[in-house]
Amino acid sequence: MLNSCLRLAFRPPLLLLCASACIAAAQAPPPIVLHAARLLQIDTGTLLQPGEVLVEGDRIRAVGTSVDHPQNAKIIDLGDTTLLPGLIDAHVHLFLHPGAEDLQTVEESVPMRTLLAEQAAKADLLAGFTAERDMGTEGAGSADTAIRDAINQGLIPGPRMRISGNAIDIVGGHEDAIGFNPAQHVLSNADYANSAEQIVEVMRAQHKEGSDFAKIYETGPDRMVDGILHTPYQYTAAQLTAAVEEAHRLGARVGVHAMGEPGTLYAAQAGVASIDHATQLSDETMRLMREKHIPAVPTFTIFEYFAQHAASPVAAAREQALLNYKIAEFKKQIAAGIPFAVGSDVGPFPHGTQARELELMVRYGMKPLAVLQADLIEGARLLGWETQIGQLKPGYFADVIAVPGNPLEDITAVEHVSFVMKSGEAVRQ
Repeated sequence: MLNSCLRLAFRPPLLLLCASACIAAAQAPPPIVLHAARLLQIDTGTLLQPGEVLVEGDRIRAVGTSVDHPQNAKIIDLGDTTLLPGLIDAHVHLFLHPGAEDLQTVEESVPMRTLLAEQAAKADLLAGFTAERDMGTEGAGSADTAIRDAINQGLIPGPRMRISGNAIDIVGGHEDAIGFNPAQHVLSNADYANSAEQIVEVMRAQHKEGSDFAKIYETGPDRMVDGILHTPYQYTAAQLTAAVEEAHRLGARVGVHAMGEPGTLYAAQAGVASIDHATQLSDETMRLMREKHIPAVPTFTIFEYFAQHAASPVAAAREQALLNYKIAEFKKQIAAGIPFAVGSDVGPFPHGTQARELELMVRYGMKPLAVLQADLIEGARLLGWETQIGQLKPGYFADVIAVPGNPLEDITAVEHVSFVMKSGEAVRQ
């Protein structure tokens, strides 16, 4: 090929261009054909049998029961599995691990927490999560910018990341250093903002440090009284609206931690991107969520983990009561037809195990296809990558996983990922 290029080069510039093109072609990785017993088209629920994906570079070029097999293609036969797009977790904490959250954020240095976050990102990727939204570093500031950028530069393995830096909180609010000796001036795990003006100021500083979106604590602390959730709001609808407007100016979005009313209503009125936890939603809140297409992110897995790993029987009973309340409310939310995305709140429980979130959403009332669509289509939209990830379609990034069996019949298949490809590179096989 190089000789033919040289013969066509009548002038030195053409010679250089042709030689460069030939060298690039010689160095380009060969196409890859993934073959499996099944392939699930997420948008329609159609199951192709068998299923094949042609990958060229970092993109999908063709999908079907049979695709073109270029002469130099590498064939990967994944056997009796189902091909799916890489999973999306819309609520993770790379900078947390199992154990006392308040102590680890005080006792562990930011460099140590960053090293642990690198390992967490790798574990999530190997579990099949090729895209995630990190919902606050819990006191590590903009260290997640370094993790995201290192992943993007190929320095460390990990999912595609949308990151927020610290969450935003009021003084004495959720995740503030309550209970410590005041004389020690223990820092909050979030950035303080007590007014609309301060919210905007903090968002601008975080954006300067590399944040993709803002995470705001809208409710807390939570308590169950006579079987009803009580969860004070932290910001008014007007204050949240100021945050949403500033995010729009920055080309960003706002996600809120909001357990219940009236904070969830204020968040919906402001037009946030997502309402995370969403344990209690009024009829008016759900109407607005449908109208504005604001997804709830239930995060069942963390509630289950806290109930099963409570420090005492009394605490376990309290956590279980909250989970039971959440399950009943979730069924009402499904009936109301609000949109959902999938986020696990992984971090306080082990990274790489969060596919259980999909299983729990099915257990508590959703159909497997609906949960997969919430995870992949709604998740891609929430992360702002709806034309790039979340489906196996030509032109999309080659983020592909393989799971045993048929996830439409048994959603727990997503907890047993056997193959992971991100951007056309097989990272687990």
